Amino acid sequence: MKPLPPRAALLGRFRGRLQEGQKALRERYLADGDAVAMLAGRSALIDDVLAGLWREQRFPADLALVAVGGYGRGELYPASDIDLLILLPGEPDAALKAQLEEMVGLFWDIGLEIGHSVRTPDECLAEAAGDITIQTALIEARLLTGNGALFDGFFRRLRAALDPQAFFKAKRIEQDERYLRFQDTPFSLEPNIKESPGGLRDLQVILWITQATGLGRSWRDLEDGGFVTAEEREHLERCEASLQRLRIRLHYHLNRREDRLLFDYQTALAEQLGFRPTATRRASEMLMQDYYRNAKSVTQLNVILLQNLGAAIFPPPDQAPRIINERFQAAHEMLDVRDEQVFERHPPAILESFLLLEQDATLKGMTARTLRALFRARKLIDDRFRADPANRALFLQIFQQPRGLVHELRRMNQYGILGRYLPNFGAIVGQMQHDLFHVYTVDQHILMVVRNLRRFTMEEFAHEYPFCTRLISEFDRHWLLYVAALFHDIAKGRGGDHSEQGTADAQAFCDSHGIAGEDAELVVWLVRRHLTMSQVAQKQDVSDPEVVAAFAAIVGDERHLTALYLLTVADIRGTSPKVWNSWKGQLLQDLYSATRRQLRDGGAAPAPHGVIQERQDEAMRLLRYFALSATVHERLWKQLDTVYFLRHSAEEIAWHTRCLHYRPNDEKPVVKARLNPASEGLQVMVYTRDQRDLFARLVGFFARAGYNIVDAKIHTTQHGYALDSFVLLDTSGRDNDREMLSYIEHELIERLTLQTAPEAPLAARLSRRLKHFPIAPSVAIEADEKGANYVLSLVAADRPGLLYAVATTLAKHGASLHTAKIATLGERAEDTFLISGGDLGQSAGRIRLESELLEQLKI
Repeated sequence: MKPLPPRAALLGRFRGRLQEGQKALRERYLADGDAVAMLAGRSALIDDVLAGLWREQRFPADLALVAVGGYGRGELYPASDIDLLILLPGEPDAALKAQLEEMVGLFWDIGLEIGHSVRTPDECLAEAAGDITIQTALIEARLLTGNGALFDGFFRRLRAALDPQAFFKAKRIEQDERYLRFQDTPFSLEPNIKESPGGLRDLQVILWITQATGLGRSWRDLEDGGFVTAEEREHLERCEASLQRLRIRLHYHLNRREDRLLFDYQTALAEQLGFRPTATRRASEMLMQDYYRNAKSVTQLNVILLQNLGAAIFPPPDQAPRIINERFQAAHEMLDVRDEQVFERHPPAILESFLLLEQDATLKGMTARTLRALFRARKLIDDRFRADPANRALFLQIFQQPRGLVHELRRMNQYGILGRYLPNFGAIVGQMQHDLFHVYTVDQHILMVVRNLRRFTMEEFAHEYPFCTRLISEFDRHWLLYVAALFHDIAKGRGGDHSEQGTADAQAFCDSHGIAGEDAELVVWLVRRHLTMSQVAQKQDVSDPEVVAAFAAIVGDERHLTALYLLTVADIRGTSPKVWNSWKGQLLQDLYSATRRQLRDGGAAPAPHGVIQERQDEAMRLLRYFALSATVHERLWKQLDTVYFLRHSAEEIAWHTRCLHYRPNDEKPVVKARLNPASEGLQVMVYTRDQRDLFARLVGFFARAGYNIVDAKIHTTQHGYALDSFVLLDTSGRDNDREMLSYIEHELIERLTLQTAPEAPLAARLSRRLKHFPIAPSVAIEADEKGANYVLSLVAADRPGLLYAVATTLAKHGASLHTAKIATLGERAEDTFLISGGDLGQSAGRIRLESELLEQLKI
């Protein structure tokens, strides 16, 4: 027998063949973008290399080398694993085992990442019976070289052992579990092209089921079998090709296997695929919108096909349908068209189908043929359809039903109906904005806001939103709030003020849909003003009567106030799970309550002395609960000025008085910490003789202790003491606020007594999102209305040490801090400070401070 070729020569020859082939495939793909040719070409190249090596090693003729999984179906991405089965007629002897080990080593040594198994047909069938993943990989098996009879016999046995119904159920369960791993949404900020809902796996699962059930191996086979129409088949092929191109580009860009569209790669991939930034949108945002729209189509087609296949694999029992009207019937608890041409003959039935699902709680969804008919009919929604008064009335009825609105709006969005009926909504479908606090696409955010408003009306969620639930229960025609929510962000991405542009869209909708008078005025006003309440609550002092009076003048009456409050809470809660906290909730509720009192008192701002007297009286009432004398407050209060009583609530004044009434001139610092009685987090009071760098020292300490400052009231008494109050939220995840109280009190007293130098917060890594989508910091300093103080507003990327940098810069310029409103929106900080002193009175001094702050805020 001719001896085997030397190993080194063999490796060199096949490694060179592999490298040259892969280089040629890459160059060809980057030139023509033909994904199908690239996938098939790499598969054919690997076929040739593996078969050649196998022959060179002269394996016994009764063995078979088999491709399985994605390689088996002839699709190999640039960095995909190569899954192989070495099929044996029986147990191998020691010599064959050694030869096989040598063979696998050769595969790896020439540069192939191999996933392999060595089994007999009996072993394969036993493994497949107990593991759906192995069973799935084997149904795509393909003989590469070797014993054809052995492979054919094995494959016949595998097909005979398949239970189509069990396979279908297992793949559905597997898909449900996969969806849960990805939060059940295709709209993740960093989706997995292969595994996320709407990814390649959603298409592959369809073809696996059709192969396992003998219904076909391709989209063309499904068309021939009547499971998809020609239009649906073409749509499937376009969606699949889009995902294939993106995954190939990603592998080539990184020169390794990676299926996640991480922030790190989105911009580069967008540029490679021809997306160019505009004045209002990044290239990466356009890429991701294209991806999300494609993913939405894939999930829709996945639902239609699984229902179609399920009906074929599990024939439903004979049961007469329940007639609903001349167009629809109920079949097995699903809405069914009585005629698949019903939408073409009567286009208003498109919207009627969603209305019926709202009105009949026994209906669980739509039958496969209804979904297919709806998919075909979506193009009937044109200008003529939109102008039809019957369709406009149906669309408004969908908003006015007592149940099912959110489900049906999501279904309408999923099936492409909502975006066709409202083209301005269609423009923001799949649109992501990397503003560092929205984690949903604009369309998903809007539907989340509608969902939040709906939950205020539902008894089962009353424990989550008791105040909102009470308000909305007393609000007449609350469906108007849902319309306002639909339009509040509809103009995102156009450039300019999206609130003003959305206002025009809302006005046009109201005019065309017969919403008139005070109802139309409310909807349009809410869209224009939907950001106002959060801006006032988070950036201004809501304890200041003048702030409340100005806000009351904007809202005008209680109906507008309540509507704006409900929309604001729903909006903030719909941006990101990280943005909302109980402190923001308390600020909004406090502003709502103060404004309602203002409106009921006639709208005029109360005189400051009246407010002060009211708060002092209430504070004294609270102090009496602690059996303190009627004169207990006098020594402290005579050192406090009007500003103090205007900025602090009666409860805070009473707390400060209880802690300080017997030591207003104490030389030793006083620090008191307590659980925040109004919401989550801690309240900390610091009382000490004013000292240099005090605010910077406090900020650094709180940050090192793992707390964010969300509110600060800085006050200096008439006899030179600092009386500072802070609201802190834990950022470390310890969940041990109560245990931290004594630590904060002890450690701060020691630092303030020794007047230790300020300590900068510990450095922390920036998030990847912040790294790749940075915020350009902005700083503005403006005189307040009275001209005595200045309002410092800044926007920057939030990070540990941000507030410390601001504090040390203010101290360097001799500026005194009076209040701080710290608003953190995800990873975006929007902070407002009331400052005075230093050289702020001079334009040059303000410019120097602004410039230095901008430099400090850069990352």
